[in-house]
Amino acid sequence: MKTSDFDYELPEELIAQTPLERRDSSRLMTLDKYTGETGHWHFYDLPRFLRPGDCLVLNDSRVLPARLIGHRPTGGACEVLLLVDRGDNLWECLVRPGRKLHPGAQVIFGEGQLTATVEEEIEDGKRLVRFHYQGIFLEILEQLGKMPLPPYIKAELEDNERYQTVYSKVVGSAAAPTAGLHFTPELLKQVQDMGVKVCCVTLHVGLGTFRPVKAEDIQDHTMHSEFCMISQETADQINQTKREGGRVICVGTTSCRTIESFAAEDGTLTARSGWTSIFIHPGYRFKVLDALITNFHLPQSTLVMLVSALAGREHVLSAYAQAVQERYRFFSFGDAMLIADFSQQKAPI
Repeated sequence: MKTSDFDYELPEELIAQTPLERRDSSRLMTLDKYTGETGHWHFYDLPRFLRPGDCLVLNDSRVLPARLIGHRPTGGACEVLLLVDRGDNLWECLVRPGRKLHPGAQVIFGEGQLTATVEEEIEDGKRLVRFHYQGIFLEILEQLGKMPLPPYIKAELEDNERYQTVYSKVVGSAAAPTAGLHFTPELLKQVQDMGVKVCCVTLHVGLGTFRPVKAEDIQDHTMHSEFCMISQETADQINQTKREGGRVICVGTTSCRTIESFAAEDGTLTARSGWTSIFIHPGYRFKVLDALITNFHLPQSTLVMLVSALAGREHVLSAYAQAVQERYRFFSFGDAMLIADFSQQKAPI
């Protein structure tokens, strides 16, 4: 299949720039993965579509406030974006302006409580940067760092917690697992009280998630790698759900990629951790996932290809065209979609 097969027209004004005041007041489109039939709801209606015995799989990764604004000793402004922790205070980073930040360059952040030295230039224009500080690095980042919002969001975020899920726990992502942004503690309690299991995996989202597919044939695309983990408790809950006939419903493409990466051919899971570069596109056979809660994704992106693997390219693009017509909000701070088999679903009251 060609990358252009996953294109669609999106008016720029439908790209959500800020989160809604109430997380679960975003809209929710339902899409039947077999028939393509759609419905239009709000996210707080989600319990209508869940059943006792289902299992929601959340990604509990927490976004690092990884965007650091600083200056060189000469006074020139610069920006450093943390990507991968190499250990011993050494980080793989993106820097601006790249022409000024060669090996040996010094950077000062805040009032000097954090400084850095560029040590090496590596692939794709990235740098290895060593940080110098007194105290706890994460605490300094919370004080000085900004959220690394996606490039299509131009507005400044007033509250950093709105780019975190309410269940985020394990720090390490460069971008939020955005499907989970719609959940409130109250909604999570409501679904658990009705007999739905809730478990967590961890996948640290990399900025590669926003990288466009440049290959004409999608098979020629090289997928980025991300680190993920699944505990034995979560593996046991998912295995039990499948044995008992419940549905495994992933919240976000990151949760989906984690369980599909680590599942055995028979769909069973055990505790594991490691890097995944799984590329899910039409033709893929899902081993564990039954349904998916996800946001609306960028045209020609690997994530549109992933949802097309679940519901079919024609159904997905038709649903996206409806979303544009109905003025849904798109991308990270936008609305959500539930893709499932609704043939056995009781009509919502």
